[in-house]
Amino acid sequence: MKHIRNFCIIAHIDHGKSTLADRLLQTTGTISEREMQNQALDDMELERERGITIKSHAIQMSYKRDGQEYVLNLIDTPGHVDFSYEVSRSIAACEGALLIVDASQGIEAQTISNLYLALEHDLQIIPILNKMDLPGAMPEEVSDQIVELIGCQEEEIIRASGKTGLGVEEILDSVIKNVPAPKGSDQEPLQAMIFDSVFNPFRGIIAYFRVKNGIIKKGQRIRFYNTKRDYNADEIGILKMGLVPQKELRTGDVGYIISGIKQANEVKVGDTITSTEAPCQEAIKGFEDVKPMVFAGIYPVDTEDYEELRYSMEKLQLNDSSLVFEPESSAALGFGFRCGFLGMLHMEIIQERLEREFNMTVITTVPNVSYKSYLKKNPDELIIVNNPSELPDPGSMERIEEPYIKAQVITKSEYVGAIMTLCIEKRGELKNQVYLTQDRVEISFEMPLAEIVFDFYDRLKSVSRGYASFDYHPIGYRTSDLIKMDLLLNGEQVDALSALVHRSNAFDLGKKICLKLKELIPRQQFEIPVQAAIGAKIIARETIKALRKDVTAKCYGGDITRKRKLLEKQKAGKKRMRQVGKVEVPQEAFLAVLKLND
Repeated sequence: MKHIRNFCIIAHIDHGKSTLADRLLQTTGTISEREMQNQALDDMELERERGITIKSHAIQMSYKRDGQEYVLNLIDTPGHVDFSYEVSRSIAACEGALLIVDASQGIEAQTISNLYLALEHDLQIIPILNKMDLPGAMPEEVSDQIVELIGCQEEEIIRASGKTGLGVEEILDSVIKNVPAPKGSDQEPLQAMIFDSVFNPFRGIIAYFRVKNGIIKKGQRIRFYNTKRDYNADEIGILKMGLVPQKELRTGDVGYIISGIKQANEVKVGDTITSTEAPCQEAIKGFEDVKPMVFAGIYPVDTEDYEELRYSMEKLQLNDSSLVFEPESSAALGFGFRCGFLGMLHMEIIQERLEREFNMTVITTVPNVSYKSYLKKNPDELIIVNNPSELPDPGSMERIEEPYIKAQVITKSEYVGAIMTLCIEKRGELKNQVYLTQDRVEISFEMPLAEIVFDFYDRLKSVSRGYASFDYHPIGYRTSDLIKMDLLLNGEQVDALSALVHRSNAFDLGKKICLKLKELIPRQQFEIPVQAAIGAKIIARETIKALRKDVTAKCYGGDITRKRKLLEKQKAGKKRMRQVGKVEVPQEAFLAVLKLND
């Protein structure tokens, strides 16, 4: 046990975590030269395509130092803020963390937030300056930033390059020297924490765990503490590039278990595995439940595929425990699911995975956030509003609260003005501004979550020319002056386009949406008014002109009354058509409403 080291890699997106992990695997001989490829741990097609890590990946390495064989369990983690839940789970299974900082970029927002996560769990931090081979590397400046952030000595910072393999040996030595061995005892009752799970179509659910106390043996009866279900440990083993079966796993080991579980809801990430004969007294303190930030409806294109979609979502949830969903129905789209995501990238990834891995074609509705409303007759009773259609009648409502976040932006000082303008436009409130170095500023502000859901991130990148990193966390709910804005097409309300907006933005937004829809909805045989309304009051209107057949074309000369008669007849036909006509809204119209500022 004292020769085991469990550590993870944390950093901001694109600072070279997966590349450095590749070099570590190569140096320790875990992966042969033949099998070697870039981002060796990223096994999902989507990860390779986008060049980002979406899932945490665990792998065991062996390394010999001073004649002693050491077992190193490495977990590579994602860097994007939307997948920070993956990071928190990985941290809970480790004793140390490699904090990687790009030598050309310096410290960014996610570096700081992942570092705080690691410090909360008392992890031993090993600072690493990566990408030293780049011509734009600034080792002195960035080293000063790291020293300032963690309070270490400058000589403790390891200079490395994932590309050339510089400093990899040093990193491995530092892990063995500085990361503490796992605590715990083989004599105690079995306690193992599940930190991830995947679904295998042939073998059922494979759970990944870390043994905190005790020993787990093959064929033993085990119990999942929170769900209180018992299973047989059909196969246990360690994680190399593939699954390697073992007879037993002891305290401090990281491994997997296959016990023939088929139902996705029976395995909870964060649960404790214990023995049925001698169960432990209490569960390991796992990680808190995830809080989804963005909500959207996912509906099958064909209503018959509803059950299949449910099955696919359950499988995805296994692999990505931060996905939350519940059934819902809509007048326009039929039956589907209301899903909670951690952010817009997370939503995009889920949509892609449904299409690729499960061949599901889905329609996604306009993303929104959850609000809290209170009624006048019972002011203490809380009603959660996930959808604008669920909003109670404004007359009976006392107040409505919306979620707020604390946002942190790190950028170059020349872009401060443009970023502040953007934040104030999004109803943000500036709280603090700190100069980290002469030209790097950290700006903190509080703003409603609803404002960052759609296009905030994209716009932040464009006003700062990509030199801004963004991180946020929720800080609770605040009372706000929100109203429901409906969209009417030909006098009929379109459910999927309703939105909850702040009163001050309603007129502008209503006008923009009407203009956008006018462009996107194809012309019909009759005139279509596009209106935005608040209650019974129309606040904006555009008209989609009718496609008009020239009925008088065949009248050459003659009496004007013949033409008039034909036009009157056409007018009456159009009027009747307008009464019975249905307006089809194309899918791109729903999505275009989100990108109004483009």
